[in-house]
Amino acid sequence: MAPPPPPPPQPPPRRRDDHRSARRDPRSGGPYLPRPRRLCGPGGRPPARLRPRHRAGRRRRSTDHPRVRDAHPQRLRHRRPGPGARGGRPVPGERRRRVSYERTPVRDGQVIEVGDTLRVRVIHTPGHTHTHLSYALEADGEQVAVFTGGSLLYGTTGRPDLLGPDHTDTLVRAQWRSARRLAEELPDETAVYPTHGFGSFCSATQATGLASTIGEEKRTNTALTADEEAYVAQLLAGLDAYPAYYAHMGAANSGGPGKPDLSAPSVADPAELRRRIDAGEWVVDLRDRTAFAAGHVAGSLNFGLDGQFVTYLGWLIPWGTPLTLLGETAEDVAEAQRELVRIGIDRPAAMATGGPEDWAGGATLAAYERATFGDLKSALTGGDEFVLLDVRRDQERTEAHIPGSVHIPIQEVPGRLEEIPAGRVWVHCAGGYRAGVVAALLHARGRDVVAVDDSFDNALDLGLCPLASETHDNRQEINA
Repeated sequence: MAPPPPPPPQPPPRRRDDHRSARRDPRSGGPYLPRPRRLCGPGGRPPARLRPRHRAGRRRRSTDHPRVRDAHPQRLRHRRPGPGARGGRPVPGERRRRVSYERTPVRDGQVIEVGDTLRVRVIHTPGHTHTHLSYALEADGEQVAVFTGGSLLYGTTGRPDLLGPDHTDTLVRAQWRSARRLAEELPDETAVYPTHGFGSFCSATQATGLASTIGEEKRTNTALTADEEAYVAQLLAGLDAYPAYYAHMGAANSGGPGKPDLSAPSVADPAELRRRIDAGEWVVDLRDRTAFAAGHVAGSLNFGLDGQFVTYLGWLIPWGTPLTLLGETAEDVAEAQRELVRIGIDRPAAMATGGPEDWAGGATLAAYERATFGDLKSALTGGDEFVLLDVRRDQERTEAHIPGSVHIPIQEVPGRLEEIPAGRVWVHCAGGYRAGVVAALLHARGRDVVAVDDSFDNALDLGLCPLASETHDNRQEINA
């Protein structure tokens, strides 16, 4: 029997600030990534009114499968055993989405009953992708929450450009209409639970807050306070770069579930580590940037687990490059593995645990200096000759920058090394993590570096950015 013909292409719909948060992670100095509130009481159990009740003899509807919003490009969604290994229950997904795994198609407006008290309504909310879904939750006849995924976020919306420029204009307008639909169909007291929060590159502009409701979003979200043209113009002007590994996620998610191999990689001795480094492979030290700068294996790179490890490693590594992980403990390596499989880096080539002396095999450890913006000011006024490299994103640079600095965003550094002038290089970002990553990268290639491990707020306070007063409050930026 011949397969059914593909659905006809949908016609395009009729046409009808970047604001940074000052909240910081006290451990890493990087962006604070809040976890959304849970619909749970003590012990992680949902409140009684949100727990399904079942009549005697009535068949229970399973609720332990994941909801599929779209073939999302940020992370792999099915890094778990496939449907066959989970009792054969197919996952639900948008009816028009072409995927290669078993699923239960759902459609806009469909209601899924969960026991006698809970009802979940499917809402098609295109904008982040064409097939994006939101889910409105009703308990005991009361609309209590909506799971908005990459549609309506706290103070913003999901970005519409991840599928490429050919889709951006259609999706940005669809995103505005989707946000309006959610606001029109749901009561003001409905709690909003998005997939993406502060620090997510899937956010069109910087998401803010730890919790919200439809009513709050009506008052503060540009998608709900501005007309369509103003929203489109502001959102598109605020888009910045996103991690390169996103390009691999859509196809992998559409390909279906796969069980990751999280067993420990083979252990590399110092001789093997040196061979891998000399061969151009990536040997990544997972320790924090302070420990790495004090002493590390020459040629190794640093992506500490205390920051946005997987985001920047996945963004910078040439896809397919063999990767070896160095951690103080086997647990550190295992944590890194769990993060890496979520972006499609399934198996490290090797690992080693202990400390740099164990990994170097008697060879001299490499090291470089760390400094503050106060140290930088002294060096600038003292007449020292050096290159100041700013590795923040374009929008951060626009808000405030140190005159005379060279600007190369972190994700562009590996491909633009020849543009960095000769001489000593001081590297800064907004909080220290990205500067540490780039300093390690440059040092591995023989450059003399100083990593500025400090908050950019201090550069403003020290008067290193004379143009800062002509912009909005520059402290509202991601401190990473």
